[in-house]
Order: sequence, then structure tokens, then C-alpha cells
Amino acid sequence: METPNFTHGSIPINDTRIVPSHGGDVKKVIALPILMFAGGAVGNLIAIVVLSISRQERKSSAFYTLVCGLAVTDLLGTCLASPITIANYLDQQVLEDRHLCEFHSFLLLFFGVAGLSIICAMSAERYLAICCPYTYQRWGVDRRFAQKFLFGIYISHILFCCLPMMGLASSELQPSLTWCFIDWRTRDAPAAAYSFLYGIVSLLLILGTIVLNLAVCGALLVMRQRTVQRRVSRASVRERWRALSSAAETQMIAVLVMTSAVVLACSAPLVVRMFANQIMQENDYKADLAAIRIAAVNPILDPWIYILLRRSLFRRMLTLSKRLRKTHKSTSPLYSPGGAMHEMQLFSGKQQSQIA
Repeated sequence: METPNFTHGSIPINDTRIVPSHGGDVKKVIALPILMFAGGAVGNLIAIVVLSISRQERKSSAFYTLVCGLAVTDLLGTCLASPITIANYLDQQVLEDRHLCEFHSFLLLFFGVAGLSIICAMSAERYLAICCPYTYQRWGVDRRFAQKFLFGIYISHILFCCLPMMGLASSELQPSLTWCFIDWRTRDAPAAAYSFLYGIVSLLLILGTIVLNLAVCGALLVMRQRTVQRRVSRASVRERWRALSSAAETQMIAVLVMTSAVVLACSAPLVVRMFANQIMQENDYKADLAAIRIAAVNPILDPWIYILLRRSLFRRMLTLSKRLRKTHKSTSPLYSPGGAMHEMQLFSGKQQSQIA
């Protein structure tokens, strides 16, 4: 029996060819990509609905506009690329059409780098909001700003990924005859330069996202430490830290970190294979297959991060966590209802009563 062969979203998952004569086997194998296509499409639709019905202040924020843009991008990638893949199961000659092969290659290129660009923009937005608030306000980063930025990403990436169709590089049907991509082992100088350029842009986006996320998390930790150590009034401490650790802010960071982890983990192997194929001229199709499989999981996992970390559920999780901590503290003989700050207040009150 042939090894399963399927693609999903904007990235093919398996490149082992299916022999069309085994009708029963094809029907069994094609059920999986259809289910994955349905799961990715439904998941992203639910995520878009969840984001659309959120509170007005969230809908007007730049961060959630970018999150919604990423969900729409994943949905488009799934709905445009998967039907071509499923059609290729039914007729192995579908991707032999030159124009359709070039279009399929364009989809892989565009949705691969567009997802990385949007997640990097999300990281940059949080970095400016937390580390450079004055610049954030001066630039007027809001929903309209994010929409314009998304439009710029789409236009620039469409032009960039159309270059192979304009003759700068060549798109070819891969040896498995199941998916099309640029020739990433070519010796032609312009085509090799484009392959390197695409890999470098993807790598820079990955590194930029990592650096920005680390800077955001580090800034929050430093601010929290300074706030706790600084000798100011209790009300001032409460107000300053509440602004930094509110449920909405914590939720944004959680969504950012988890989405970044998924996108980077899914995209990095394919970027590595691009450099390996171009530099070392490897013919390790198993490694290419593994990288493509990992990348295919991205549009399926992304929407469930938004769904599971929506505001209402996140608040319930925080409330449950606080209750568990209080229950744990109540079992300790040293427990005090208000924690360290409450103990300091009681001690201060006792001193004042003694002085009076």
C-alpha cells in the first residue's frame, strides 16, 4: 500500500505519490486532507467570529486587528490551496498545467511569508505599546493604522511572490507530482538569488519576532520588579501594576507568545530546508517532507489559540487560579488574607494605635 499523500492549507503535508488505480485506497487517504481542510476552515471562521463579537475597545485595538488579519490569512491560505490539492488526488495531471503549478507555488510562497510578517508585526506592536509608549501614541497606532499596515503587507508580499511568475525564478512540479514550489536547487544565478532572498526574509522575520517577544517579556519583568521594590504608596503600586498586569494585557501577551511559538516552530524547519537545498544541493526528500508536514499544522493550530484564550475564558482561568492559590494558602498557619501588603497594613495600624 502506498504511503498517505496529502496537503493542507498553504503547505503540502506529504509528497508520496498515490497510484490512481487503487480507487478504494485513494478514497481512504483523501478523507484525511478533506477533514483537515474542513477543520482549518471552520477553526479560522470561528476565530474570526470570536474576534468580531469582542468588546468595542478590543475590536478597535491594533493588536486584535492584526490577530484577525492573521486568522483571515490562514483562512484564505486554506481555502485557496487545499482545493487544488484535493483535485490533484482525483486527477494526478492537475498540477501538470503550467499556470496552475505557478499559482500553487505562489500560494505557498505568499502565505508562508505573510504569516511570519503578521506575527512579527504583532510582536512589534506590543513592543511599542509597552517599551515605547510615547512613540506608540505619536504614531497613532490604532485599528486603522493596523489595517493600513496589513494592506501594505499584502501588496508588498504579492509583488514579491509574483517575481517567479515574472521570470526571476522558476516554479516546478516537485518529484512527487503532488505540489509545486520554486526550484530551490537551481544553479541559475537570478533564481538562486531569489531563493536566498526569500529564505533570508523569512529568517529575519523569525529572528525579529523572537527578539521582540523577549524584549516585551523582559520589560514586563523589569517593570514589575521595580514597582515592587520602589518605595511608593500602596495605591500607587496598585495602580501602576494593575495597568501592566491587567487581564486584557496579560491575555494579549499570552496570545502573542503562544501564537509566535506555533508559527515559528512550524515555519522554521521549512526555512532551514530552503538554505540546505540551495547551499548544499541536498536531495533529502524525507527532510523536506518532514518540514512541509510541520508547516502544514500552522493554519490548524492558530485559530484555536484565539478561541481558547478569548477574554471570558481567560478571566475564568485567572479566577480559578486565584481561588486555588487562596485555598492553598488557607491550609498554611502563616496565611494572612491580604498577603504581605495586608500584613504591613496590620502592623502599621497596630503601631499607630500604640502611639495613640
